[in-house]
Amino acid sequence: MHMYRHIVDGRKLDLPIGKVVCVGRNYAAHARELNNPVPTAPVLFIKPSTSLSPMADPITIPSVHGECHFETEMSLLIGSTLKNCDLKEAQNAILGVGLSLDLTLRELQQELKEKGLPWEKAKAFDGACPTSDFISIGQCGDLQTQQIMLNQNGEVRQNGSTSDMLMPIVDLLVYISQFFTLLPGDIVLTGTPAGVGPLQGGDRLALSLSDLLHFKTEVYTS
Repeated sequence: MHMYRHIVDGRKLDLPIGKVVCVGRNYAAHARELNNPVPTAPVLFIKPSTSLSPMADPITIPSVHGECHFETEMSLLIGSTLKNCDLKEAQNAILGVGLSLDLTLRELQQELKEKGLPWEKAKAFDGACPTSDFISIGQCGDLQTQQIMLNQNGEVRQNGSTSDMLMPIVDLLVYISQFFTLLPGDIVLTGTPAGVGPLQGGDRLALSLSDLLHFKTEVYTS
């Protein structure tokens, strides 16, 4: 296993490994598939830096807390400080674009939600955010026309477009910056399309972001 490092265009960056700010239910179809209401404002939560792992490494999921689900997301590497920012500042702060898995212990999350408790244990555990290398923003084109795909053992599970986001990417960064200061080295996960489901040891995953990024990985249980 390797320690996570920020990599953009194949080059390791000397940036801190910061927090991961996640956006829940940013795709209406995903909210509906989990019987959640479609939100009128972004649902935000945070994963710590210890949740990050390189997507190129095998993914290890806990075996003692029920099902662990995959949620494939476009992720953004932040390159400058954002605090109560405007749209231009938000756009200029995106250093790179990648893919992340928001791993979720679904049964534990549901149990915690039913008790009205925070659900970090289900979302922010060690290794809960496998993340790919990033490509620089200048190579990405329109961020709102990207296709996010995940294949599990050769079967397409997620195939969604960033055009279906309830709140577009740059607007999301503006919104997040009103609550959490984003710092260089932070990562933002922008929401997952419908099709999430459980992982099992031995699964082989193939993830892609349009024709920009392609990653393959395997799943093990601890």
